[in-house]
Amino acid sequence: MRTVRATAAAVTAVMGAGAAAVVAGRLASDAALKAPAGRPLPTEPRLTVHATAAGRIALTRDLAALRPGTYGLAGDGSHAVVGQVLTATDHPADTVVRRLERVTHGSLEPGDKVWLTPNLYVGDPRAALGLDHADVDVPGELGPLPAWFVPAARDTWVIAVHGLGTTREHAMNLMQFLHRLRLPVLALAYRGDLGAPRPPDGLNHLGDSEWRDLDAAVRYAVRYGARRIVVLGWSTGATMALRAVTHSGVRDRISGLVLDSPVLSWEATLRALAAARRTPGALLPLAVRAAQGRAGLHADRTDAAPGRLAVPTLVFHGPGDTVAPWAYSRRLADRHPGLVALRTVAQAPHAAMWNADPAAYEEALRRFLTPLM
Repeated sequence: MRTVRATAAAVTAVMGAGAAAVVAGRLASDAALKAPAGRPLPTEPRLTVHATAAGRIALTRDLAALRPGTYGLAGDGSHAVVGQVLTATDHPADTVVRRLERVTHGSLEPGDKVWLTPNLYVGDPRAALGLDHADVDVPGELGPLPAWFVPAARDTWVIAVHGLGTTREHAMNLMQFLHRLRLPVLALAYRGDLGAPRPPDGLNHLGDSEWRDLDAAVRYAVRYGARRIVVLGWSTGATMALRAVTHSGVRDRISGLVLDSPVLSWEATLRALAAARRTPGALLPLAVRAAQGRAGLHADRTDAAPGRLAVPTLVFHGPGDTVAPWAYSRRLADRHPGLVALRTVAQAPHAAMWNADPAAYEEALRRFLTPLM
């Protein structure tokens, strides 16, 4: 009897531990499947404001604070734009001083917690950039999808699709540049975004179902005069672009893709986000399995398999991306020589390849877009 009781206790303990591990795996998968738009990803460190002065801000010394380029600096209720690191300025050893370009809204006070973001602009194209635009609704399968349309003379449209942790405001980084090229821009909010329909299960699908909202945007553009379409996608928005160019019924209208930090392995991205939440390594496989079951992501694949990608594609990506590994973009370019051009960007975080060097990014983009206009 004593042996039976001991065995039963051991089985119960194992079952309890197993159930706890499953729950932990499910919670870890939330890092990707419930990443809220407009909030920092868990890979992005929180920094502390130490001091501000005219045109300068001192932040916690961290590798993130030392990144080259221009970034948004977001906090709870505040947004600013910071430029290059000011190395000639006297400051304590535990801080980094950057140029403070402007405070968009709110205020920055010592002790405030902030994080770097790719978004330099907030609001809408008219308020932030002085660009006339129309607020339009794209008919999607789950309901109307809010979008900004910035008109221009050409009949080649750019459809801009944001990715994890950002909103359609991300597209405003490039709107003035695209407007100078006289390219109409449609910046889309898709399922799960503020003002857009909620997905039935309330989860992000890392582009696997969201691409159908991009398909709806392509159909909208064609209906309103677009002869050719270039899809510009960041992160999972780039994943959506690859799905659309493979599966859309109007994919023949897509003449090119621009992919910034594309998520080409959802498993690698989910593991990275879960690990950033300090999920123990032993639980990461459970997080992957939980995502498979919850979101229907039953195969880690990219639709950029050999022979399936048939339009010119420009990829901006770098080894510093801790969310979507750069190696997958390198593999994509190797599989499609002459069709996929990879621009490697050093020291740039996920979906912020433009921020590291806007001038170089825009020149590469101009060269790519010119024959597609």
